[in-house]
Parts: sequence; C-alpha cells; structure tokens
Amino acid sequence: MSRSGVAVDDESLQAFNDLKLGKKYKFILYGLNDDKTSIVVKETSTNESYDDFLAKLPENDCLYAIYDFEYELGGNEGKRSKIVFFTWSPDTAPVRSKMVYASSKDALRRALTGVSADIQGTDFSEVSYETVLDRVSKSAGSH
Repeated sequence: MSRSGVAVDDESLQAFNDLKLGKKYKFILYGLNDDKTSIVVKETSTNESYDDFLAKLPENDCLYAIYDFEYELGGNEGKRSKIVFFTWSPDTAPVRSKMVYASSKDALRRALTGVSADIQGTDFSEVSYETVLDRVSKSAGSH
C-alpha cells in the first residue's frame, strides 16, 4: 500500500513476472483504476517497436510503464536487455493526477523486483530511445 492508499493489483505483478521471465510481453502500461484505489494493467504488448511504445504514452495523463529494453553496446558484447520502469507524468497532465501518481509510485516500484533503471518522463525528450539507452548503458558498466 502506498502513501496515497493505492494498492498494487495482483494482475499487475503477474504481468510483470511474465515479462521478466521473457514469456509474454515487451511492455506493460499501468494506471490507476477508476476509483483511484489500485494500480492495474491498462495494456500489454508484444510489439518490439520502441516508437510504438512511445505512441502509447498519453499526452495529457500520467501512467507507469515497464519496458524490456534491448540494446547493443557494440564490439563483441552482443545484445543486452534491461527492464526499465517509467513514470510518465507530462506537464500537461492534471495536477491531481500527477500528485496521485507521484505518491503511489513507490508501492508499484517496490513490488517489481528486477528493474534495472528508473526513468521519470515529463516530456517525450526524456523518454527518447537515445536518452534511455544512455541511462541503461551507463548502469550496465557499473555492475
């Protein structure tokens, strides 16, 4: 349970575990249910396109997302994969929505073990492929 009193739905954890085990999804979008008491799965996708993932982020509302981010460091290292947690809170979202999402984030984030990087996005430049790549490749070198 978060500071805001919002709980994490069991389905939210199951979807994350399915993604983490490589079974089903490329990304998961999470949001609050209608009465703002629980974090639920809004959408899952097996689509490999990062641009399609970005297109799912609403212009005027908040959400959380998990993305299985694949990248190559070059050289002989080959492909790597990191699970990235996104908190999407655009400047144009309603203040109340931003407040509830900010105060509920920790409940979801703590429940999702195995996340490699956290990305806070308020506009699309902060969640661009290059920005996320820079963040995950830096964390890859420090482990």
